[in-house]
Amino acid sequence: MNKTQTSWTQSLANWGPRFLPFADAASEDLPLSRLLRLSLFQISVGMAMVMLVGTLNRVMIVELKVSATLVSFMVALPLLIAPLRALIGFRSDNHRSQLGWRRVPYIWMGSLLQFGGFSIMPFALLVLAGAGQASQAPAWVGQVGAAGAFLLVGLGMHTVQTAGLALATDLATPERQPQVVGLMYVMQLVGMIGSALLLGYLLHDYSPGQLIRVVQAVAVTTLVLNVIALWKQEPRSRLRKPGTPVEHTFGQAWQLFCQGPNTVRRLLAVGLGTMAFTMEDVLLEPYGGEILHMSVSSTTLLSATLAIGGLTGFAWASRVLGRGGDAYRMSAWGAWIGLPAFVAVLASAPLASPALFVLGIFLIGLGGGLFAHGTLTATMQLAPPGQIGLAMGAWGAVQATAAGVGMAAGGLLRDGVALLSSPVMGYSSVYLTEMVLLGLTLWAMGPLMRSAARPPSNSA
Repeated sequence: MNKTQTSWTQSLANWGPRFLPFADAASEDLPLSRLLRLSLFQISVGMAMVMLVGTLNRVMIVELKVSATLVSFMVALPLLIAPLRALIGFRSDNHRSQLGWRRVPYIWMGSLLQFGGFSIMPFALLVLAGAGQASQAPAWVGQVGAAGAFLLVGLGMHTVQTAGLALATDLATPERQPQVVGLMYVMQLVGMIGSALLLGYLLHDYSPGQLIRVVQAVAVTTLVLNVIALWKQEPRSRLRKPGTPVEHTFGQAWQLFCQGPNTVRRLLAVGLGTMAFTMEDVLLEPYGGEILHMSVSSTTLLSATLAIGGLTGFAWASRVLGRGGDAYRMSAWGAWIGLPAFVAVLASAPLASPALFVLGIFLIGLGGGLFAHGTLTATMQLAPPGQIGLAMGAWGAVQATAAGVGMAAGGLLRDGVALLSSPVMGYSSVYLTEMVLLGLTLWAMGPLMRSAARPPSNSA
């Protein structure tokens, strides 16, 4: 009986790496259970993103009757923190503490910022919407409170993700890093999808009391998930005691980072590609409803289709890169897949084909997943040993800023062209612009692929 049980257990262990996505990210020093526990910080980040961009966005406009302009300003506030990710990563690289940690204090402080922002957010929103008129609160109290809450959550989210990804890179062996990156971002997508469904259900019957309960439950859940994620993950080191000299200032470290091989071009490619894959994010469901006359239930599934494409891209990229594939070439494949994806979206209107539109959305998710995984893996692999946090922060800063600018530019371009021409041309102008940006991305990545293909003896 014991032999049979041992054989069955061994069979399950052998099946894992073959059939479970990212199961091969584990190693003897970093087992899958520990890796999955660490990835819980990505669940909390995904939940925060859904709360800021999705759930609260809708509640503020529809239930609380806050103007769309003010809501857009509030949602965009966390993007102001994105450029600070490079500085956050640098500080986590060089943090000195009595406990000998460098990543854990930043994940903890980021968690507290998220917790504090979500704790005050529902009350600030109710005052902003005029629900606090009984207390005679001035209008600026709600505005300042809501802005402060969004800034706190944004700063906490960026801090947790930058330090958390750097910690995952520290713990993983170089050959396992592509799979670890894929697992981390899959967990973020899982957090986004799961929290979107759950929060939508909880706020279906809206009331001010229900809003307070749900948002504060998110605050507590964030703190619990992040504490579980970082518990006994980072080893302590005597080299990080207070008084230990820091080799470089942030300015000096940034100069050294930029002097690396094709660093500026690599960040340019990240910005162009990210913008190309995000300009349509807020336009896909309106396009399906307004142009293709799809039902509300059908357009709701479009986000899931995009996420499934992204998951497929991450799984594919992790498998190829884990076998020694070139990260730049993988990113280029993502950009190439994006071109026919936008062609399919464009062609779906004159052909009146929702099926072609759904196929295009899946390919957009697939291409975006390949591109994001490839560029982040390349950033990790080329980061100097003492600057992993700075490299992760620089990638995250460019990626988050480009995504925010891309979504805002997509909405403005669609509205401007539709005002002068027609709704179809408004949407089409955005998709055509994204194809041009993908072409520029491939141009920016050309020298990167050539330098990666060069033999080591000629790379000096």
